[in-house]
Amino acid sequence: MKAIVVSEAGGPGVLRLRERPAPRPGPGEVLVDVRVAGVNFFDVGTRRAKVAEVPGVEGAGVVAAVGEGVGEFAPGDRVAWVTSGTQGSYAEQIVLPAATVVAVPDAIDDETAAAVLLQGLTAQHHCTVCHPVQPGDITLVHAAAGGVGLLLTQLIKARGGTVIGVVSRPEKVEIAAAAGADHVVVSTGAAFAERVLELTGGEGVHAVFDGVGGPAFAASLQVLRTHGTMVYYGPLIGEVPTIAMNEIPRSTRLTYGTLPDHIRTHEELVTHAAELFGLVEKGELVVRIGGRYPLAEAARAHADIESRTTTGKLLLIP
Repeated sequence: MKAIVVSEAGGPGVLRLRERPAPRPGPGEVLVDVRVAGVNFFDVGTRRAKVAEVPGVEGAGVVAAVGEGVGEFAPGDRVAWVTSGTQGSYAEQIVLPAATVVAVPDAIDDETAAAVLLQGLTAQHHCTVCHPVQPGDITLVHAAAGGVGLLLTQLIKARGGTVIGVVSRPEKVEIAAAAGADHVVVSTGAAFAERVLELTGGEGVHAVFDGVGGPAFAASLQVLRTHGTMVYYGPLIGEVPTIAMNEIPRSTRLTYGTLPDHIRTHEELVTHAAELFGLVEKGELVVRIGGRYPLAEAARAHADIESRTTTGKLLLIP
């Protein structure tokens, strides 16, 4: 079978299509024919540091075989997965622990299943646990036209919140607004702060969802109102901001939300995934596919996502 292999730590060019031995499932595992693999900034970090030979932490496909002790799945079942394992989804086949796999409803197509799981669960964790959005809350969502940002916006709106979205380019404004953002600010770095304070009458927002970091981090703290919440979830690449405890303004709360804290058991994965799939089936959560690439063009997908010019979810199609 073919897979994208990280030949060495480096730029997108180190991603090479290679022939690899066909995998076989062991006890408690399933072998899946990959139909769609998701592309994430996490994968960029994996490539830059070569922490895995094959990148990719999510996807959707069809079960080809099951290992001993697996009773929940059978060959032919459509499934999706999120995994932190070292064998990735950028491949024609993957072996996965059954505990990282969920069944995909008939009404959900493969692309949507692959696109919604990781980023959807991330967004769900941030706005229901890290800062449980209440009706009337005013929130700031960075990278509001990106994969997580678009889903966050829709989930916040469903909970009765107001969304001020920040995007890096004018052409992304319409995309963020279509997802439900009440206001969209075009900004790079810290320039958004003045406009956000203006929109909130100087009071600031109840919560900031920051997957950008860098110069935006300090400005995000400044636009939080007293006892507001900074939900930080990035970047996985680049410089991670630091702050002294006595520099945190207005008794605000700071949290770093990670998916393993949201999905601690297979039962939680099944429950939360079913919630997301249910919202998609009802048309209350729309997944935007920003780009589709053949598996062999994984390097181009990585170059595009690093350019920060993309919107929505990028997918690889084996």
